[in-house]
Amino acid sequence: MDTSRYWTGLGLALMITGAAVGLAILSNDAHAGPAEDRKGLEIAQEIDRRDLGFGDSKTEMEMILTNRTGESSTRKLRLETLEVSDPEEGDKSLTIFDHPGDIKGTAFLSFTKILEPDDQWLYLPALKRVKRISSANKSGPFVGSEFAYEDLTSFEVAKYSYTWLRDEPCGEMECFVVERIPQYERSGYSKQIAWVDTAEYRIVKVDFYDRKDTLLKTLESTEWQQYLDQYWRPHRMHMVNHQTGKETTLTFQPYQFREGVNEANFNQSRLARLR
Repeated sequence: MDTSRYWTGLGLALMITGAAVGLAILSNDAHAGPAEDRKGLEIAQEIDRRDLGFGDSKTEMEMILTNRTGESSTRKLRLETLEVSDPEEGDKSLTIFDHPGDIKGTAFLSFTKILEPDDQWLYLPALKRVKRISSANKSGPFVGSEFAYEDLTSFEVAKYSYTWLRDEPCGEMECFVVERIPQYERSGYSKQIAWVDTAEYRIVKVDFYDRKDTLLKTLESTEWQQYLDQYWRPHRMHMVNHQTGKETTLTFQPYQFREGVNEANFNQSRLARLR
């Protein structure tokens, strides 16, 4: 798993996050070839390599939803992530909402797959039932946020094909700019453009393009902290929907790693009993 896997993560991949680039600049990709594809893949593999071995993690966060007129609402939730060592499987994540009262107890369980549809379930307390998220709905919004269900899985290298576009400054850093195209069926995105800092291989910004190849959303990950002298995590993730004007901001409390996260919690039949 990489820095996007908790949401790119939330990397929860959830996911697992990347870089912005203009359409005029993207026209330069006409000259991309095997060397650029190979370099793009090597960057993705290094991102993944640097985040292996974390085991499990826990954190608490706030989710702030803002509409196009500037009105906002706040939710509080918890996230647990379990690293899966099987290279044919992705990581598991569990998200539980604690506030406000109307969504308290809502729980979301995600098992990342590689090229097969991810397994995802949502427990809705008001209905007192667990709903399986179908592969056709992965591009839909997660509980009213600007994050799609598709965004809430761990980053797995084989889920995308890659092309390195260029290196360029990104703030005070230097970044690789990499195009990644989903290889799994029913993705809501035609492509993603990621900015990856060349020093630590952190994915600091991603542009998401819809199926019409129009810029849809931008995710920026900031306030990075390093854990266990290896694992980098952003403590702020800000998603802007350019087509609706809505925004979602996630702010994270410090992470705890290797806490012995109970794998029994990652069971859809227990979602209704989680507290």
